[in-house]
Amino acid sequence: MHDLHNTTRTLRALGPVALTTVAGLAGKVLDRQGFNGVEFVINYGSVTATNATITPVVKEGDATGTMTSVANADLIGTEALAALPAQATARTSGTGKFVSTRVGYRGSKRYVSCGIASTTVTAATIVSIVGVMHSPSIVPQANP
Repeated sequence: MHDLHNTTRTLRALGPVALTTVAGLAGKVLDRQGFNGVEFVINYGSVTATNATITPVVKEGDATGTMTSVANADLIGTEALAALPAQATARTSGTGKFVSTRVGYRGSKRYVSCGIASTTVTAATIVSIVGVMHSPSIVPQANP
């Protein structure tokens, strides 16, 4: 199969949710069994605070209760590149808000998650994350 539809599965990893704490938000743990990789797509909605830095945090583990931060060597791209940095001026649509970024996971752990860390709190900041599981051992994948 050479199409994306039959060789991927999408799972909600986070949200959509408003950031209400500086500590950030933990993402749902995804089970990679049967898949060789995950691409996390981070969707940033309305962000009004110019001083806010919002960074995805990818974690992995052999068990769901013992997740640790992923080494950069096991990421495709970086969490920093997928982040929304602080801005000195008002945010504009398509650059500082209402954008999507991504970071991939190619490690060997069965369980992965992607959450959000934030340097400021603003109820106007809406974030969601979708996990796109890819490179399955069995195709085609069921729809949805």
